[in-house]
Amino acid sequence: MYKIYCKLRDERKVKDADVVRETGITKSTFSDWKSGRSNPKQDKLQKIADYFGVTVDYLMTGKTEKESETELKPKDEKDIKNILANTEQLLKQEGLMFDGNPASPEAIESILSAMQIGMEMAKKKNKEKYTPKKYKKD
Repeated sequence: MYKIYCKLRDERKVKDADVVRETGITKSTFSDWKSGRSNPKQDKLQKIADYFGVTVDYLMTGKTEKESETELKPKDEKDIKNILANTEQLLKQEGLMFDGNPASPEAIESILSAMQIGMEMAKKKNKEKYTPKKYKKD
């Protein structure tokens, strides 16, 4: 969180003293966060987020809502892995031809890599398409 705070502060060219004055959070509290002696409480995180015009989630992760919502979740990755495992079995069967010759291990690997990229892109696109309110551009 502290690194993201510093990034926001630097991008907006404000000083710690400005943030302290506007939010009412003491300088020693910021020092405690920086050194790891304490973690920020929700109310203080909200004050900082409001000051910089970002969400608390962004302050904690550095990701916008759209970025965090369209990322693949562990379940998505597991689904893709299972599909690729089943496909790999099919691709390794004898008699598979690629460009008129028996498919080499490199060709099979290329096909699987392309399929993985395609499935990841499709999953992300579907997240945007089927949850449109979350991704509506202002």
